[in-house]
Amino acid sequence: MKNTNIFFGIIFFISLGITAQKTASETSGDILQFALPAIALSSTYFYQSDDKPHWQFLKSYATAMIFTHSVKRIINKKRPNGSNYSFPSGHTASAFTGASFLQLRYGWKVGIPAYLLASYVGYTRIKANKHDKWDVLGGAVVGIGSSLLFVKPYKNKNFGVGLYKTEKYYVLNINYQF
Repeated sequence: MKNTNIFFGIIFFISLGITAQKTASETSGDILQFALPAIALSSTYFYQSDDKPHWQFLKSYATAMIFTHSVKRIINKKRPNGSNYSFPSGHTASAFTGASFLQLRYGWKVGIPAYLLASYVGYTRIKANKHDKWDVLGGAVVGIGSSLLFVKPYKNKNFGVGLYKTEKYYVLNINYQF
């Protein structure tokens, strides 16, 4: 319960800091760019394992952000609205790092909704005239790539599935150890 309160406190704090935006879609994209990584990180405390998943996430997120902001300064591409540092999209890199962590760690049932939300973040950046499709695609590649470097799938040691064949039958064995 303590972890849940911390998580919602972080989301509330982030949403309070993002009030000067012009549109609801841009604001929702700004919130989701932090919410997806926050959900990914908090999941590591709910589904604990011996492979230190919080460090996997932190290494992945730090790599994505350092790479994104370094490349932004090196390339210095103009944004569609005329300001600097467009490529790659930091919002999209952040969202896709969280989404790809969730997918790689917990599978596609969690990953598909997370990727849809991350894609929505990219859409909001294009709609707000902050990035073009290449900036968003670059951010997505950085986010997914950083997770591929560090994330290992979650394995529940208390749960197992097996398929066996006898002379007459196929047997599906599902067990859960309490």
